[in-house]
Amino acid sequence: MSNNWENVYFIGIGGIGMSAIARYFKFKGLNVSGYDKTPSELTAKLEQEGIAVHYEDRPDLVPEDTANTLVIYTPAVPASLEELKYVQSKGYRVVKRSLALGEISTGQTCLAVAGTHGKTTTSTLVAHILTDSGMGCSAFLGGISKNYGTNMLMSQNPTVVAEADEFDRSFLQLHPAIAAITAMDADHLDIYGDLEHVHEAFHMFASQVSETLIIKKNLPLNRMELSARVYTYDATDENADFHAENIRLGQDGHYTYDLRYPGGTLNDIKLGVLGMVNVENSVAAAAICLCYGVDGQKIRHAMGSYLGAQRRLDVHLNTPSLTYIDDYAHHPAELASAISSIKSIFPGRKITGIFQPHLYTRTRDFAPEFAEALSLLDKLILLDIYPAREEPIPGVTSDIIFKDVSCAEKLLISKEELMGVLEADKDIDVLCSFGAGNIDRFIAPITEMLEKRI
Repeated sequence: MSNNWENVYFIGIGGIGMSAIARYFKFKGLNVSGYDKTPSELTAKLEQEGIAVHYEDRPDLVPEDTANTLVIYTPAVPASLEELKYVQSKGYRVVKRSLALGEISTGQTCLAVAGTHGKTTTSTLVAHILTDSGMGCSAFLGGISKNYGTNMLMSQNPTVVAEADEFDRSFLQLHPAIAAITAMDADHLDIYGDLEHVHEAFHMFASQVSETLIIKKNLPLNRMELSARVYTYDATDENADFHAENIRLGQDGHYTYDLRYPGGTLNDIKLGVLGMVNVENSVAAAAICLCYGVDGQKIRHAMGSYLGAQRRLDVHLNTPSLTYIDDYAHHPAELASAISSIKSIFPGRKITGIFQPHLYTRTRDFAPEFAEALSLLDKLILLDIYPAREEPIPGVTSDIIFKDVSCAEKLLISKEELMGVLEADKDIDVLCSFGAGNIDRFIAPITEMLEKRI
């Protein structure tokens, strides 16, 4: 960034996007520290990497040197936080995470992936293709890459791969050379108000792309107002510029396909990750990399060795009689996509899903759509709402989803009851956990419990 800072202080350092930027500045040799509300596996890793993290709201722990300290905060932190009020009143340079990422990527070639779902898997795959091919990149990812065990990659190649997050209009700080837009569903309506404003923000992002924009076919973008060359992609639509053909599902659950693109065909791409949803994500990632100039054979190789991102159709146990998959899905379209993918991978098996709704506003805005997506399950275990940054809304509980779910078996329980319910259920076949809250704390105990049944 433009100033020669000595210290960088993060308010909300444990967030997936914040921790990537913290790692970047640590790599650059600066003194990095920060606050987060709760300890997690991610904050523990940051501490192991030499970054001081504390979990109490203590302004006295902010570096005292205001002139040489940059403060980066996440909009997920409440405005009432004492540390945030302190730095804002004492003359520190205080910026949002999105502005910091925008400034880091300025002067480099930025490859970005935006979209209300699919962006983490797609951007992580782009970063893997560039790294695996030997070209290299710096990457700021919205999930932990299972190939590299981190959400931040560094390289001498002045190319940045960024997940372009629409939350709080963060992605408008980025000016990519090449970008993909995977989806433009209604989400974050606490910020945007309605779908029209969501589309407006995505259109602004698209207008900031300088060279090539790759969009999911049929997204409502006005190409006439964009300066970038526009291509379309789709999993199977033959009218899309980039699409998959001759899709084969192997006995191991992995798909193989031929990629058709404006320059020809790339045959026999076998994906290292499961699910039809990842065929679509991989077509988008390949499109970005082909437009960037990566050799087709190197793209094919990288696709096969891609292990995915943590919590994205993340397989923790897979036997013919017992399977456990965890996924970050927290929007109805993501849930429907993930559940449909799992059903296609494991035809004829009983799919039990645990879902923890994320945010009162999202639950209120999409209760019927959540119920419809969750009805795709054979059995639902629904937990209480995870509030994250929000205060409760009267009348908004998980029950407004639960009452309209039509699957054969359904339970509404608190998360404290979850392990007991699973222990008692001897009929588990394919178990899936979904959500963006703290449901991830159950992954290890669930895996351990199920492994004892094999």
